Amino acid sequence: MKIVILASGSSGNATLFISGGTQVLVDAGVGPVVARRLLATVGIETWPPDAVVITHAHSDHVGSAPGFAGRLRVPVWATEATARAARLGDPARARRYASREPFTIGALTFHPCPVPHDAAQVALVVSDGTRRAAIATDLGEVTGALADHLAGCDVLLIESNHDEEMLARGPYPPYLQRRIRGTGGHLSNLQTHALLRDLSRRRALAPVVALMHLSETNNRPDLALEVARDVVGPRSRLLAAPPRGPVVIDATELPRMAPPPRLRPPAGPAPEQLLLFPRS
Repeated sequence: MKIVILASGSSGNATLFISGGTQVLVDAGVGPVVARRLLATVGIETWPPDAVVITHAHSDHVGSAPGFAGRLRVPVWATEATARAARLGDPARARRYASREPFTIGALTFHPCPVPHDAAQVALVVSDGTRRAAIATDLGEVTGALADHLAGCDVLLIESNHDEEMLARGPYPPYLQRRIRGTGGHLSNLQTHALLRDLSRRRALAPVVALMHLSETNNRPDLALEVARDVVGPRSRLLAAPPRGPVVIDATELPRMAPPPRLRPPAGPAPEQLLLFPRS
C-alpha cells in the first residue's frame, strides 16, 4: 500500500490510498487539477482515482467533490448524514456507506468508525488485505472505540491540530477557541500524545505516524513533533504533514503488525464488494 498526503489543514484535505491497481482519494479538499499536479511531482500519472470517499461535510474536506463527480465522473462515497449536509456533485455518481460497516472499493476495504465532531464524522482504517492504514482527523476527543479502531495499524495519520497555549494566546475569539477545544472540535498536541501513549502501551502503535491537520495559526510542526516524539520513539517514523504536499508513505517494507481481533475477517459472508462505477 502507498499513501500520498496531498493536503492537510484548514485550507484543504486530501489523501490518496493506492494498492492492487486501485486508487481511492479520501476527502476532496483540493480540486482535480491541483491533485493531479501534485501527484505528477512524485511520478504518479494514473488519473483519475477510482473513487472519492468523504469523511464529513466541512468544505475543506468535501468542497471539490462536485469537480470529481462531474467532469471526471468519479463516484463519491459519503455517509447519509454527510450527503444531506454537503454538495457531492452529480447525483448519478453519489454512493452511500454506513458509518459503522466496512465497505470495499476495488482492492481496498474501508472500516469506518464514528468520532465526535461538530459535523457527522468518521475515522477510517483502510486495508488491502496485507497492510492497514488509519486516517483520523477533525475530532474533539479520543473515544475508547477509536483507540481500539486504530490499534495495530501499519500507518497512522492522526490529527494534532493545536498547541493549547498558542490557541489561548492567539488571535481567535473566545467562541472559536471554545469550539476548537470542545468535544466537537479538534485534537490538541497533548490529546494526540495521550492517544499515542495508549497505543504504545498496548504495543499497538503504528511504525509510521503522520501528524495531520496542524493549525497554521495555533500550532507549529516542531511543537507537534516534539510532543509526539516523546511517545513514538526513535524506531518509528514520525512526520508532520504540511498544508500542501505531496508526502509519500510506502508501507510495503514496514515490519508486519499483528492484526487486532476486531479487524480479522468475521465468520460468515465477507463485506459486500462495491464495484467500481464505469466512467462511460
